Amino acid sequence: MNDDVEKILVSEQELSSIAHRLGEQITRDFEGKRLLVVGVLKGSIYFLTDLSRYIDLPCKLDFIQASSYYDGTESTGEIMIVKDIQEKDLSEFDVLLVEDILDTGNTLKYIKDMLEKRKPRSISIVTLLDKPARRVAEVSADYVGVDVPNEFVVGYGLDYNQYYRNLPYIGVLRREVYEGK
Repeated sequence: MNDDVEKILVSEQELSSIAHRLGEQITRDFEGKRLLVVGVLKGSIYFLTDLSRYIDLPCKLDFIQASSYYDGTESTGEIMIVKDIQEKDLSEFDVLLVEDILDTGNTLKYIKDMLEKRKPRSISIVTLLDKPARRVAEVSADYVGVDVPNEFVVGYGLDYNQYYRNLPYIGVLRREVYEGK
């Protein structure tokens, strides 16, 4: 375990099991649909990769990147789209947004509202982690890997100041790392 991580919340084995479980459910639910899987960068990269291996359907993959943290630990509330998806007309697609963590919900709601204007057949959300204690925006996931407590988590794509994404598990970052003590 990395010395900056206080404890492991979700192990490598649990992450694999979550991706498998959710991938099988998504396969059943999207059978016969034209699926566009959209990963929310950068945090979803590991989860999207593993999840998509268990979605046993033809699908397109794309990415969108939004930011509201700007290298901090709290969302600024101001959302900026850094990278948009290629598809402008979504009328032929059922869109599945893949998120690493559903926290305040502000960024995900912004992205969902933006994509809904492109008239997809449907938009669903899958999140690896759900942190309902911090929810501010009215948004929820259709598929949830696991609920997590209101702690600062890193690993498996989640970061602090762009570090720790490559940890193979989800862990709680020691407070002194991000509070500078």
